[in-house]
Formats: sequence, structure tokens, C-alpha cells
Amino acid sequence: MAYETIELSRNDRLAVLTLKRPQAMNAMNEVMLKELADCFEQLQGEKDIQILVIKGEGRAFSAGGDIKMMLQSEQLQEFHDIMDSISRMMLAFYQLPMITIAQVHGAAAGLGFSLAIASDYVIAEENSKLAMNFIGIGLIPDGGGHFFMKERVGVAKAKQIIWEGKVMNGEEALNLGLVDAVVKDGEAQKYVQQYTEKILSSPILAMLETKQIYHTERLSELNKVLAKELEAQIKMRNTKDHLEGIKAFVEKRSPQFIGQ
Repeated sequence: MAYETIELSRNDRLAVLTLKRPQAMNAMNEVMLKELADCFEQLQGEKDIQILVIKGEGRAFSAGGDIKMMLQSEQLQEFHDIMDSISRMMLAFYQLPMITIAQVHGAAAGLGFSLAIASDYVIAEENSKLAMNFIGIGLIPDGGGHFFMKERVGVAKAKQIIWEGKVMNGEEALNLGLVDAVVKDGEAQKYVQQYTEKILSSPILAMLETKQIYHTERLSELNKVLAKELEAQIKMRNTKDHLEGIKAFVEKRSPQFIGQ
């Protein structure tokens, strides 16, 4: 299938999915969200591909959700449609019958960071800019961000990271357990190539069975988290703090939040 904002290439048992909106730092608009959801749902039926690598074209992995999309989705139904695509995308990704690897360089923020840490293995370059930074515009993580943060660092640390919204480099994220390996800038692709070769020469069917056991067990929780994120995000979008956060972002200034 031909896509507008992503590209899927295959080489025997390995597939590489590239996010292709480099002019927007691969920010996810409505088209990309739907294409990712469609692609992951189709890949669920793949029997030959055993590893999927996700990377971004240009200067970044993904800057997250497209701010222009947020500004334009003023109608509740439009917002529901966007969140539905996000839920479809993450549920399908979580159930993929293959090892998933995020190859991160540049920014991986917001929804882009949720997708990265949902992967089985996250490789980040040392000067990557990693952030669960929804708090900066008065929102909560979506795309299962709460679920995947808890999976990686536990509830107490996840709350602190989400509330702070700090931009981390590769080493900082590694020390927290949010990524699994850090490499020098420009070397992520080389590392991923070596790592995929190692996995493909391993008893990968046994690895995939382990993944299925864990993910099948936790799927109902992910579903519940996605539903709660939708409900909470609707509430947050109606707050004065969110409107101030968006306005400050567009005007490139520090927001003045008032707790309302």
C-alpha cells in the first residue's frame, strides 16, 4: 500500500517504517495517525516479518502531535476522531507479532515519545531530545503514555517525569530506564543494524512467544488507559491552562498557568 506520510520497506524478515514529514519534524497530523494505524493493523497479520524498526526522516524521530491539528480540531467529533486514530495506532502496535525497535535521533516528544517507549527496544542518540511534555500545554500524555511510562519506570517515577515535562538527552533517559541503549550522534542506524542482525540470529520465535504472553496479559489495561486518557484529555482541552499553553507555544513565550 502507498502512503503519504510514512514509508514501509521490507528486507526478508526485517521491515523498516519511516515517518516522513521531515518539514514538520515528523509531527503526527491526522493523515499520519490514520496511516500508522492502518499500517500496524495490516502488519498484525504478517507471518514473515519478525522485526520492525521505526525511525524518522530528517532531523527528528517525531516532535509529537501536530500543534496545527490541535488548533484546528475545535469540534468534539473531530477531536474524538483524532483520539480514535491514536488508540487504533497504539493498540495495533502493542499487539504486533514482531520485535519492535525505535531508532531515535533528534526530538522524540509527546505522542512521538509515547510511540518510541511503546517499542520493545529503544535506541537513542546521546543528544536526542526526549520528553513527555504534554504538561507544557496543559494536557496529559495520550497514546497510552501513562501505560508505557509505568511499564518502564513504575508509577511513582512516571508521575514525576510526566509532571515535570523535562526535555532529556539520551543518557538522562537511559539512567531513568526510558531507553535501552544510547549511542553517539549519527550512529543509531549502525547500532540498529548490528542489533537486528543479532536478534535475527537468535531463537526469535521463543522471544516472540514471551512478548505475546506479556502483552496479551496487559492488553486490557492498555485499553482502559486509552479510554481514560480520552476522557481526561477532553476535560483538559476545556481548561484555561490549556488555552494559555497553546497560545504561549504559538507566541513562543513562557505560559502563565493559573490552575484552572
